[in-house]
Amino acid sequence: MIPMQTTLFTTGVLALIFLVLSIRVVRVRGSAKISLGDGGDQTLLSRIRTHANFAEYVPLLLILLALVEYVGGTTTPVKVIGAVIIVTRVAHALGMASHNANVLRVIGAAGTFTLLAVLGVWTIWLAV
Repeated sequence: MIPMQTTLFTTGVLALIFLVLSIRVVRVRGSAKISLGDGGDQTLLSRIRTHANFAEYVPLLLILLALVEYVGGTTTPVKVIGAVIIVTRVAHALGMASHNANVLRVIGAAGTFTLLAVLGVWTIWLAV
């Protein structure tokens, strides 16, 4: 079996980030006394969407990273992509804290889409 330290490390860091995003939602829910939905609270809506966006994109990125690392080994490009996943998802989360468009949100979104494309093509290339 090929060790997959990059995927393991990346997943661990992202799990902790997900926990922080979850706690941020729970705190606003508690202070605003909103148990379901966003209750029209813009801060809660922003935090819910930040958390949900993370939950929507990170699993596929990790699956793709794991497949590439499993088949291709732990190489420098795999390590770089693992680090870039972490950086882009942190940038996106920080950018979502503002209600206005900003460079962090753009970096996070563009980086995530680029990673999906790169990893998607890489997995196809490894398969054929």
